[in-house]
Amino acid sequence: MGRPWTSNRAAGKAPRLANGFRSGLEKKIADDLSDKGIPFDYEKLKITYTVPERQATYTPDFVLLDNGIIVESKGIFDADDRKKHLLIKQQHPDLDIRLVFSRANAPIYKGSPTTHANWADHHGFKWDEKLIPDAWLKEKPTRK
Repeated sequence: MGRPWTSNRAAGKAPRLANGFRSGLEKKIADDLSDKGIPFDYEKLKITYTVPERQATYTPDFVLLDNGIIVESKGIFDADDRKKHLLIKQQHPDLDIRLVFSRANAPIYKGSPTTHANWADHHGFKWDEKLIPDAWLKEKPTRK
């Protein structure tokens, strides 16, 4: 029997699971949005940003089509991800990027007193845990 995912490792990406998502959290969020009849795109938007000395591309997990809110789901939120999101926020202040953590109170690294939620609050990111809250789904468009 073949592997339950297709490999994206050559592109430096996590493998895609057989259900078309990279993680169980992404699948759970997509199912919840679908169950609520909320239109969304999954990993279709490409946002360019500059990492010092090189051009990079960020592909957000979800874009809510009714209001333009960009949602990134995070189980593991490592130093590279945190740096990337700070660069994108700095270079694209007009984008409304929000985070959904699988465990918001998990430390950003082993032994750290800073949790994912603390980090997001400190850097001005709206966040929630487990699923996209209904309040976000009902927001009117704010993007210019």
